[in-house]
Amino acid sequence: MRNLPRILIVEDEPAIAELIAVNLRHNGFQPIWAMDGVTAQKELDDVLPDVILLDWMLPGESGLMLSKKWRSNPRTKEIPIIMLTARSEESDRVAGLDSGADDYIVKPFSTKELLARVRAVLRRRKPQQSGGRIQLNDLILDADTHRVTFQEQPLKLGPTEFKLLQYFMTHKERVHSRGQLLDRVWGDHVFIEERTVDVHVKRLREALGAAGAMVETVRGAGYRLTEMVSVQSPQSEH
Repeated sequence: MRNLPRILIVEDEPAIAELIAVNLRHNGFQPIWAMDGVTAQKELDDVLPDVILLDWMLPGESGLMLSKKWRSNPRTKEIPIIMLTARSEESDRVAGLDSGADDYIVKPFSTKELLARVRAVLRRRKPQQSGGRIQLNDLILDADTHRVTFQEQPLKLGPTEFKLLQYFMTHKERVHSRGQLLDRVWGDHVFIEERTVDVHVKRLREALGAAGAMVETVRGAGYRLTEMVSVQSPQSEH
């Protein structure tokens, strides 16, 4: 008998969990149900699933907290996570994706849509990011230590902003459309609106501080990372 893809459902409402599980089972998946983070962690410690369906609102640790925790753990960081939530605001979607979720689906959703999302993350082509150290003028990104510095000062970037900067720095001076950035940074499986890219670019600029001007908006085309002519050192400002 072939091994069926294991789908861990982390959902505290039994009726919803059962509905999802039945549909997954009928479509060639092996569902496992956990009603909270503690139970889910036990399942992860036992056998890693192929996909995690993670409810945002859970007793104890929220889905947002669990997603961040699992993304920071080397053993679980590569497992695709689809966030399930009643929150539909763009800021909520961005927060869910920022936490490390690969996709986001708003309740109520059709089982056909859910199955399509699960299949999409299973067949997704992961964005290829190079490792090592990249330097552009005074801006340095070290992929191995996950650190960014500008003029020898450490910068604090969120996980998505880090990946975005890494892609920009390895493809400097090229113009990238929002769609291209979604494919290359988030992966071509995503169902994310292109304007979400604008939110992350804005955050990246803010995190880069004086170096934020290196990320240029090319009207009608997208974004480009370019070498700046001159950057004032924070120490030299009066």
